Amino acid sequence: MTMNRRGFLGVTVGTAAALSAPMVLGAGKPRVVVIGGGAGGATAARHIAKGSKGAIDVTLVEPTRTYYTCFFSNLYIGGFRELNSIAHSYGKLASEYGINVVHDWAVGIDRDARTVTLAGGAMLPYDRLILSPGIDFVEGAVEGWDVSAQNKMPHAYKAGSQSELLKAQIEAMPEGGTFAMVAPPNPFRCPPGPYERVSMVAHVLKQKNPTAKIIVADPKPKFSKMALFQEGWGTHYDGMIDWIGPDFGGDVVSVDPEAMTVTIDGEETKVDACNVIPAMKAGRICELAGITDGNWAPVDGRTMQSRMDENIHVLGDASAQGDMPKSGFSANSQAKVAAMAVRSALTGSKMFPAKFSNTCWSLIGTEDGVKVGATYEATEEKIAKVDGFISQTGENAELRAATYEESIGWYAGITSDMFG
Repeated sequence: MTMNRRGFLGVTVGTAAALSAPMVLGAGKPRVVVIGGGAGGATAARHIAKGSKGAIDVTLVEPTRTYYTCFFSNLYIGGFRELNSIAHSYGKLASEYGINVVHDWAVGIDRDARTVTLAGGAMLPYDRLILSPGIDFVEGAVEGWDVSAQNKMPHAYKAGSQSELLKAQIEAMPEGGTFAMVAPPNPFRCPPGPYERVSMVAHVLKQKNPTAKIIVADPKPKFSKMALFQEGWGTHYDGMIDWIGPDFGGDVVSVDPEAMTVTIDGEETKVDACNVIPAMKAGRICELAGITDGNWAPVDGRTMQSRMDENIHVLGDASAQGDMPKSGFSANSQAKVAAMAVRSALTGSKMFPAKFSNTCWSLIGTEDGVKVGATYEATEEKIAKVDGFISQTGENAELRAATYEESIGWYAGITSDMFG
């Protein structure tokens, strides 16, 4: 056996050959390894284990023991949720569904031998592999920033300690201070996310530091729910938020984390807290597996199979699938299609045509919720949008409050679907 571009890291060829020969179907339970325990991976693992009634051996690889959802993490920053309300464990997946949950990092994939190598040295053979690793950041995307600066200028686009840090920095701003956000270019995780975050930061500052200012440097000329957010900012936070698009230099930005400065189109501003959200790409394990084209991993939306390896399915943020946004709801929806495809391939269960849906809720102010969403179907070329909907400007307070309550119910439902 020879190593090639699809090889894995840190394992000798001899060890790989000895330990990793893929199982012959029929000789025992087929094996599925899922990498990433978020909205895509946890959902897929649970649905495969539950739907196969124990006929498939499922292993879920996730480095963290407590998973913090990125969706609703902005509400924690804004003071509408406690951190523990977005924290989830994997105990039920193990105890109630028989999933082997492994808390470790996947550091390599050998597609020929069908094995996953873990940082701790273990090797996991698979018959089907599901990758749902979320996002990583594009190096050099924001001049002056890299992940080593994330404690001074947090990204908070992977929830948990980064969310706590950003919230603390906002609350520690001096009276009349300046908060800056560097928004990401398309495509990125949760298109309305940065602008809901701006709303939540403004909500905190309006209560605790009403003379503070918010600057948003944005490389995009428009963004998701733009009219809704700008209407809400005018209603709730009039004069506090300055959104700077590319026409005014929002695409020419650098930062200095040591000096705590942001430079927009040559004009340097001293800031007291800064949220840098860089350009994004598929989680690194997809690149190591050799299944990316550019920054993302192309898939066949009918099954979520990689277009480069039929034995691998890619879900959620990491996938290049067509019209669906990169969101938790999208990942959850795609996971169910992938789970059905995997069960069909490994046990002969029935396969139905793939259907998808997505809704992204955002909170602008107290009980001022808005949403955007669509339904989708899989074609040979991509996941294609069928129809969509969006909240309208000028809606009354009762409707906005109902939309917010709807989002609370959705959160309870999706996290139950993920973690049992």
